Amino acid sequence: MANNIIELKNVKKTYDGKTYVIEDFSLEIKEGEFVTFLGPSGCGKTTILRMIGGFDTQTEGEIYLEGNDISILPPNKRPINTVFQKYALFPHLNVYDNIAFGLKMKKVDKAEMDKKVSEALEIVDLEGFEKRNISTLSGGQQQRIAIARAIVNQPKVLLLDEPLSALDYKMRKEMQLELKSMHKKLGITFIFVTHDQEEALTMSDKVVVMADGEIQQVGTPEEIYNEPANVFVADFIGESNIFNGVMEEDKKAYFADTLFQTVDDFPKGTKIDAVIRPEDVEITEAGAGQLDGVVTSADFKGTFYVTFLQCGQFEMEVHCLKHYAEGTKVGLKVDPDNIHIIRYDMSKNHYVGSVASVSEHGNVTLKFEDFSLKVPAARVFPGSTFADGVITGADGKAIVTEGLGVTAFYSPESAQMSDDIKSGLVSGTIISFYYIGDHYSYTIRTASEEDYVVDDEYLWNQGDRVGVIVPEEAWGFKLETAGGEL
Repeated sequence: MANNIIELKNVKKTYDGKTYVIEDFSLEIKEGEFVTFLGPSGCGKTTILRMIGGFDTQTEGEIYLEGNDISILPPNKRPINTVFQKYALFPHLNVYDNIAFGLKMKKVDKAEMDKKVSEALEIVDLEGFEKRNISTLSGGQQQRIAIARAIVNQPKVLLLDEPLSALDYKMRKEMQLELKSMHKKLGITFIFVTHDQEEALTMSDKVVVMADGEIQQVGTPEEIYNEPANVFVADFIGESNIFNGVMEEDKKAYFADTLFQTVDDFPKGTKIDAVIRPEDVEITEAGAGQLDGVVTSADFKGTFYVTFLQCGQFEMEVHCLKHYAEGTKVGLKVDPDNIHIIRYDMSKNHYVGSVASVSEHGNVTLKFEDFSLKVPAARVFPGSTFADGVITGADGKAIVTEGLGVTAFYSPESAQMSDDIKSGLVSGTIISFYYIGDHYSYTIRTASEEDYVVDDEYLWNQGDRVGVIVPEEAWGFKLETAGGEL
């Protein structure tokens, strides 16, 4: 579109030629937007910022500025300036000379330089600071000087790489408002990187939620918070009560051992995740809500109480104005429009491999990236028989297994984790987890970068090395042919 100032098309980045830190990243940023890349540490948000600024070059894909491909342009040839996490101010130069540094490199005349520096200082509310030494400034003031130095060159795009991370909480809050005000005054495009959800929701026109080098959701702060696209977004943005469930009938979902009326709808029998924000739960008298619970704790947070309740085997977090003593029996009520339904991610734990061999006893060996499985032929070829070294399908025809592709899969609740890494089918490191009503959902990543999701009622730590145990009977199989699924 004509008003897109930045476009990233199928951008990929790898540093070692094997592992992609950015995977098929495509995004449009409109002129004048305040866009925030939000995600946990290591998700690739700073890498994207560096590629837009020209400090890194993408492995694949293109980056466009106002319709022109800038993929191979060096940073000094791009009308883009960057404010780094470490402000990189020159300690031996005063405020004026720090701000004017880029202008001097461009050989701007003194009168014009004075005017531009004065305008930049006015925008960051530091008029009259021209002769101050950098060492005499507070952290917030230094951050403003770094911004002034970036905007004095009148860039079309300003990149901000976690520029508030070094500030204390109160100063961060003040600078969030200051940056939003500066954005309005300048009217240029801001691209901001943070791992702070509140910061992203407070400042942005558009939020790009990232994980593992991929976009999870793009939307306004309201869309991201109220309508998360998946469980990762729901868990990462703010607090959430998340439950596994199933659609029972039209706009009715069964989860937490209760049937709830919903606004969102999926076909009957669809596995779903239900998301309820803590502030959207109303505490009532016992028996007056959809389910009952017992208060297990209530902590005061200044303007509300964070109250946890046990509802049978399920836990619910509620944010409320009233204090409820531990042990109080209450009812819980949730309006249908406060229940967000997400289709359960059925792509978890799917691994593509091939049939490696067939034994004389009719067992099929399947080979995958991390593991091998040996199972009876009938498990892989339903309705088949085995005789004289030949697998015969249900249609009476012999099955040629050589080179045949197969996908193996299991459900997260059917697997287990062990701290004895040798006991598992595979071993890896817990890279993330979140709480789902009555259990934790863990993602374990192996050395080959394959992910295995396991549901477990016990709390493990991120970074733990574990073995993943999958019972043989838990596996399902899907055969592939050259023309698609068999």
